Amino acid sequence: MKQYVVDAFTDHLFSGNQAAVCVMNDWPDNALMQNIAAENNFSETAFAVKEGTSYHLRWFTPGGEIDFCGHATLGTSFVILNYQEKFSSSVTFTSQVGDLTVKRNGDVYEMDFPAYNLKKIPVTAEMTEALGVRPLEAYIDRDLLLVLPDAESVRKLNPDLHRLNHLEGLLTAVTAPSDSSEYDCVSRVFAPKLNIPEDPVTGSTHCMITPYWCSRFGRKELTCFQASKRTGILYTGIRGDRVKIAGRAVLFSEEILMVP
Repeated sequence: MKQYVVDAFTDHLFSGNQAAVCVMNDWPDNALMQNIAAENNFSETAFAVKEGTSYHLRWFTPGGEIDFCGHATLGTSFVILNYQEKFSSSVTFTSQVGDLTVKRNGDVYEMDFPAYNLKKIPVTAEMTEALGVRPLEAYIDRDLLLVLPDAESVRKLNPDLHRLNHLEGLLTAVTAPSDSSEYDCVSRVFAPKLNIPEDPVTGSTHCMITPYWCSRFGRKELTCFQASKRTGILYTGIRGDRVKIAGRAVLFSEEILMVP
């Protein structure tokens, strides 16, 4: 089985978010895909099989299969449009969250994703204890979104991962307005429930972050910065009940997996 490793939401190696990508003719069993994801120990390993004119796409974390992942969708699009279907300008994936279309425009890959709903919930003492700082606001959908007072609070955050495990939401995202003229907002994302202490750059959670800041700023387009150690840049926009998330990607490696 051939596997590619792609750094997503970046234009240079050793930054952005690593995704392993396997494009196959047929599906292996779930246990093998889970073992490969655990062996890779990246936040995501993507598996894709062509079915008709589209690809069926699934995502596995070291802790289990997940319903939706942005950076590994970008990584898979990069692989397919550069190594599988070099003369195509777009690719469509079927997934647990519906059809996802990705268009290539030069070296930028623009993904069309469903927007998350922003259900406001009370800020609790448990949230403050887990973060070490009191959020200004809290919202829930698949993930938990916590709005912090400023960008410095986001950058310096050192959360208690054990306490995060007991909060609502699959992932916990923190965000604040940017203090740099280059970006509109900053964020970080933690996923201890999936055995991922911090996710470097998270496309799916920007389906929640983008509607929030577009509404706050009265804007339809954003440039977002994820302030993890590896960092990443996402170009996002709101399109009714859909979110545009775009970014660059670079290939780190291409390898053959010695699996049964």
